[in-house]
Amino acid sequence: MTTHYESLQQAAAYQDAFNVEPPSALGERDMWPRKPGFCIRPVAAPADAPPGTPASRELIPAQWGLVPHWVKSASDGKLRAPKLVNARSETASTTQNFRDAWLQNQRCIVPMQAFFADDWRSGKAVPTRISRIDGKPMGVAGLWASWTGPDGVPFLSYTVLTVNANNHALMRRYGPEGNDKHMPVILNEGAVDAWLTVRVEKAKEFMRQYPANWLAANPLETKADKVPQGLF
Repeated sequence: MTTHYESLQQAAAYQDAFNVEPPSALGERDMWPRKPGFCIRPVAAPADAPPGTPASRELIPAQWGLVPHWVKSASDGKLRAPKLVNARSETASTTQNFRDAWLQNQRCIVPMQAFFADDWRSGKAVPTRISRIDGKPMGVAGLWASWTGPDGVPFLSYTVLTVNANNHALMRRYGPEGNDKHMPVILNEGAVDAWLTVRVEKAKEFMRQYPANWLAANPLETKADKVPQGLF
């Protein structure tokens, strides 16, 4: 389960990696549940476009933590969102919280520079930054939703899709002992367009582990690490 990730902090990365215009303000680097972030979704070709014209993409500001369209109130959505930052790909098409977004092709890409996971092998949680080994941004599969409140203004939100990683050479190290391990669904560059536009019955074919040898894991330095040993 991923509850912390690092957003893109270079405007050019949006254009270079995802072919979308960057936001006017990059937003916060450290993303946590219910923080405002960005996701990428397809834009249908105009009705008068020639046949076969591919869909373009748009970057939209949205909250990380899905608010299903059927919630009754803003307070209900606020309570649900922290629990809906991740959607397990095994059950996303059937679970009430995510089913409609999945079946209605509300797929998106979540741009990330890295995500964070806790390494519990020492018996205590060691926060670790996971990134692509080549340093390039990651395009993570997600779902988006729109909730409309009493004021009639749509509220956009998104969730990150995850895949089981119990047998993944790297990600099986992370998470409490005895729990199922999950990792974000990181898409290959060539799969980005297909993920956004594929028919719903083909969408689960994209729910795959990202190769371990394409990822780098770096434990985070803490304040305790910086204290010279033997001085106190």
